[in-house]
Amino acid sequence: MNAALNGQAGSPIAIAPQHRLRTAARSGEFIVTAEVMPPKGGDPSHMLEMAGHLKDWVHAVNVTDGSRAVLRMSALACSVLLKQAGVEPICQMTGRDRNAIALQADLMGAHALGLNNILTLTGDPIKAGDHPKGKSVHELDSIRMLRLIRQLNSGVDLNEKHMSDGALDIFAGAAVDPQSRSWSGLQSRFEKKMEAGAQFFQSQLISDFDKLEKFMDQIAVGCDRPILAGIFLLKSAKNAAFINRCVPGVDIPQHIIDRLEAADEPLREGMKIAAEQVQAARQLCQGVHMMAVRREDLIPEILEMAGVEPQTLQQKVSALSAV
Repeated sequence: MNAALNGQAGSPIAIAPQHRLRTAARSGEFIVTAEVMPPKGGDPSHMLEMAGHLKDWVHAVNVTDGSRAVLRMSALACSVLLKQAGVEPICQMTGRDRNAIALQADLMGAHALGLNNILTLTGDPIKAGDHPKGKSVHELDSIRMLRLIRQLNSGVDLNEKHMSDGALDIFAGAAVDPQSRSWSGLQSRFEKKMEAGAQFFQSQLISDFDKLEKFMDQIAVGCDRPILAGIFLLKSAKNAAFINRCVPGVDIPQHIIDRLEAADEPLREGMKIAAEQVQAARQLCQGVHMMAVRREDLIPEILEMAGVEPQTLQQKVSALSAV
């Protein structure tokens, strides 16, 4: 068995981590991430197909972890599949479904598998999903998870015990909602997440860019951490109305809904709106987080419409500049 697992005696197979996101975050580069949805079942082919479209355009791809409390394939397993396909993953991890032991075990496993980007989330309420009678755990919320990761990165577990088999190297991120109705609550949680060790922030869907600007000017100013504005592809007026009705904290303006309603091709209009939002976000923060549920294949075209170049091209330009 050891021979099968090791490249040679006493030398375990090393699974190299990817650091594209971490490098971009620290260099101040404009960051593009996107999101894919795990399959509801055992076949990941659609997810991998969508991620393949994104590969040359983004720094990393988020894998959701029970988003909206709906059952889907393990984010950890999906992240491994993305990594095998050459796509750098950001594995989302919620405290809703795991106690402290399970969280630490999964974080150790993620590190061993070279999955170093983790987005910490508290998790959507169980009652919002397809298993409303399920039991929530919530031993650790997103802030306490960030503190836990900082401990594990220093080689100490939650009980302040030394980890005999090595420290972790997790690049931890957190969510932020610049459109929160509670400004003081938003500021308090953002500051706590910063203090707890968040290295990057991805926002909820942004529909009010004045609020994003206010957040950047009054709360995030000088934070020295990338803030990625959430950009969501609205496919139709009906889709926008559904988002307004079902996603807490989101208020898509009526003029956007009217624009989609009046369009001959609502999907194309939604792409134009998303591209305009990418351009607006580019003036305010260090990146965008693209969301296009089950139409992730359209994200490259949206980015191109917004004047964002493929990451592969940018890397080639950087390489030539260094010569």
